[in-house]
Amino acid sequence: MVQHSDPPGLDPEPSERSPLLSKPANTNGHDVSVSAVEVAAAGHIAGNGTNGSVPKPTTTGGDEESQEPSADEADEAGRVRHVAKIISVLLIGIFVAHADGSIMLATHPIIASEFNDLENSSWLITGFSLAAAATQALYGKLSDIYGRKRLVLIAYVIFVIGCAIVGAGQTMWQVILGRVISGAGGAGMAGLVSILITDLLPIREVAQWRAYVNLVATFGRSIGGPLGGWLVDVVGWRWSFYGQVPPLILAIILVSFSLPNSTAPKNAESSQPEPEPEPEPQDNAASNKSKLQRVDFKGAILFALVILTLLLPIELGGVKLPWSHPAIYALFASSAILLVLFIAVERRQAEPILPLEIFHRRDAVFSFAIIGCQTAAQLGLMFSVPLYFQITARVSNTVSGAHLVPAVVGNALGGIISGVLIKRSGRYKPLILLATTLSSLSYLLLMLRWHGHTNLFESLYIFPGGFGTGVAQSAVFVSLQAVIAHPSHLAPAISFMYLTTTVALTIGLPLSDTVMRGVLRRGLRGRLVGLGLGGEEVGKIIESTVSDVDFIDRVSGSVREAIVASYVDGLWWSHGVSFIFSATGFVLALFIRQRPLDGPRA
Repeated sequence: MVQHSDPPGLDPEPSERSPLLSKPANTNGHDVSVSAVEVAAAGHIAGNGTNGSVPKPTTTGGDEESQEPSADEADEAGRVRHVAKIISVLLIGIFVAHADGSIMLATHPIIASEFNDLENSSWLITGFSLAAAATQALYGKLSDIYGRKRLVLIAYVIFVIGCAIVGAGQTMWQVILGRVISGAGGAGMAGLVSILITDLLPIREVAQWRAYVNLVATFGRSIGGPLGGWLVDVVGWRWSFYGQVPPLILAIILVSFSLPNSTAPKNAESSQPEPEPEPEPQDNAASNKSKLQRVDFKGAILFALVILTLLLPIELGGVKLPWSHPAIYALFASSAILLVLFIAVERRQAEPILPLEIFHRRDAVFSFAIIGCQTAAQLGLMFSVPLYFQITARVSNTVSGAHLVPAVVGNALGGIISGVLIKRSGRYKPLILLATTLSSLSYLLLMLRWHGHTNLFESLYIFPGGFGTGVAQSAVFVSLQAVIAHPSHLAPAISFMYLTTTVALTIGLPLSDTVMRGVLRRGLRGRLVGLGLGGEEVGKIIESTVSDVDFIDRVSGSVREAIVASYVDGLWWSHGVSFIFSATGFVLALFIRQRPLDGPRA
């Protein structure tokens, strides 16, 4: 185990080479953890005479190029090739997982219509999201116990089973069940890749490699919708999901042969005193039993229930049930009660599914909140931009979706550029501030300038929003990694960050939609009454406008102008929601502390 020189009673600070280079002093009968970096560059790491301790940094965070490299160029090239090989294999799963989401967005009305159940089509998306949120936090801790490779394979297999059930489903609820199973697998496919990257790389390089992963994810999201639509037209929607099975089977085979069996510390430092060594189990059954006993089943079940009772009323409210319905209040109250119970249980667990010490670190909490705010803000933008051009310019779905390209490109560029800057400078706080500033500026420009007649140049105002979110995704991830002291807490913390983005997605879209529709209804009613229309006619026009975006083509004159103006007002407030989220992220970023990435802090 890496030894730190922190004073007694204080948590050790992470460094550029921790926790990925830490080794447990005692395996307690579990797999001995050896980082892939150590395997690839043993001469560089172990041959420096430090006996596993953290080497002293060779730079002071200044001009690194003026320093002599600490490793032979051949060893460094070998390390990069080794990491690239592992991550490139995992990119197959990343691409499929993100393409799947946009495929479902494009095909869910068609799927539901086949079963004459369009009313429940949203559950094809909601079921996936709820299952992903309920299982997200489990993957981090379970991968600490059973190993990253095993959990990656399990996630892939679960996702394949879900896709097969969706493709073979003969009823709407069978298809929804398949989506729920896919969601449980998809939660691990993305989160575990980021955990593996932190295992394999020094902290300065993490953001740059995650940017490449995000680039593949963005490509998957971009191509999934058109691909799903093409498959529907050519061979039917079922092959949109059957078609995901072969690449995932290939990924399973490649991961089985390419991924090291152990890439992360399994019994790393924790806030609890390290137990005495136990005799090594004599057989696999004893080893598996020992690992099973370490799983916090009570905490896992309670945490899943907390998330479900929090997100379910958000999904149901205003859609299936009115927000004033007693069931909505009951679910929110249940979530609060279960959260208190979960905290009480976790405080007594030797190895909690979500270590509460993570939340004792202010910067960790702020990192979660910032990434959640940025995600919710951008989702509001992704919802409002296509709708704005459909209403104001009456363009097709394809053209309106193409208006999102500047934000998507900005997202990819932001991630890559921020990764390079963090690697060179070791500084992430200025980037977080820049990200939230650019995003806030983008949403403010939309509020100030998008009033129904938007030219080509003004349509690019969404680029800073996408760019800022891309920068934030990389910089905030490094901020979280820099503040987590114990290696055993890193994987659960990363999983919780992914859960935060899932919750933000679940909250951001309904909130933006609710605000936009509320303003639309109120504004349109006032305008129609002002035109002298009667109450019954006004009600029919409002309901038709809210339920069918193409209704605007069936009216003309002053009524059409009233609808367009009311939509513009509603979307103005939707941009305002995004601005509030992003501005909140900026305020929180002011309190983030820049921590050194080159070595332990004094």
